[in-house]
Amino acid sequence: MHRRATLTMLTGRTGDGEGIAVGAVLLRYVVAAALVRAASTGAAVALVALAVDATGPGGNGPAVGGLLAAMLTAPTLLGPVCARPLDRACDGRWVLAASCVLFAGALAVGAVLVGRAPVGVAAAVIGVAGLTTPLLTGGLSSRLSALADPEVDAQRRAEGWDAVTYGLAGTAGPAAVGAIVAVATPLASVVGLACAALVGAALLTTLPLPRPSGGDAPAAGPGRVVRLVAAPGPLRRVLVASTLTAVAAGGLLVVAVVLGGELTTAAGAGPALAAAFGLGGLGASAVVAVLPLRAEPERLTIRLTAVLAVAIAGCALAPGFGSALVAFGVAGAVNGVLFPASLAARSTYSPPEARAGVFVTMAGAKTAAASAGTAVTGIALALGPRAVLACSAAVVAVAAVAAVLDRRAAPGPPAPAQTSTPWHAR
Repeated sequence: MHRRATLTMLTGRTGDGEGIAVGAVLLRYVVAAALVRAASTGAAVALVALAVDATGPGGNGPAVGGLLAAMLTAPTLLGPVCARPLDRACDGRWVLAASCVLFAGALAVGAVLVGRAPVGVAAAVIGVAGLTTPLLTGGLSSRLSALADPEVDAQRRAEGWDAVTYGLAGTAGPAAVGAIVAVATPLASVVGLACAALVGAALLTTLPLPRPSGGDAPAAGPGRVVRLVAAPGPLRRVLVASTLTAVAAGGLLVVAVVLGGELTTAAGAGPALAAAFGLGGLGASAVVAVLPLRAEPERLTIRLTAVLAVAIAGCALAPGFGSALVAFGVAGAVNGVLFPASLAARSTYSPPEARAGVFVTMAGAKTAAASAGTAVTGIALALGPRAVLACSAAVVAVAAVAAVLDRRAAPGPPAPAQTSTPWHAR
């Protein structure tokens, strides 16, 4: 009975055998996606811990760890190139599973080389693992629509669950690394993450993930993917909104830690604010998974971007720790709804022959923007956390205004028709 209830919650359908079958597939997707994304998220933390442990006190471990962590994220800028094999594949699940295996292998080998080989060699191997990360994020999401029913509610519900996997991964990955390091070694934590990725790969091979039906159109090359995303229209507006929002959100957790220390002397105040933001996002994504979004994705993304600007401004104006805790929770919740809305926009407006390319390109731009935002925030904190939060709110507001002005100037083509044939309809 509990399993039937879980599958019903995933699909929103009650009782019928087809709904249960779809729910079982979605459940496997959620578990697989959470595992591989937790491995990817936790890897950066594990590599820094490993580098510090390998060089010892007073060594250059933090710098080496930062370089290795950067090698995991830098290849996201090559998203259009990395995604083409997935767009060309007749059965994308094998491309995704192979990417997970390559990630696990390169991560483990690179970790073993830390402290035993020149830093450049270890970084190059970790860079191979980084080349697969665009497929573990945007690439995996690009194939989700083929798992769910074609109805809009079912698609939006599935995208909500996909957003939940990101939230779970962002929490569980670093937490697992911390737990393993506490009882074993940093290298053991890397091995554990690699094993999680391998389990995720095995689950992915059990998913019926057909290639979206794009007719006879050949898979789009990297140049065409970039032109599709940059051309006037919904994809460009969502890209602008998502990227600028990521710049602000990327440094929000860093600001939370500093602001918490200023608002109260209680231990753990800063991490508590950061946790409120994360839990707010995870909870909101779960609500969207159960109660799917119904508004047109582009408009909803722009509106939520504007709301997020107000929510971040609320964090800057919070007079005390209690109000700041609520404000960060609200900001996290808005961000938690914004993410599945942007996923819905990618799904709705991506042409079938460039679906993976569009997903991965937009995800890569967002990841790079978040990294840049974290770096800039660390420097700007000299101005104080409230000033940084005010600037972050202004950046997000600019994103919303820019998207609105672009929509008025060039509304772009209408959304394409349903681009994926669900596996159970084949």
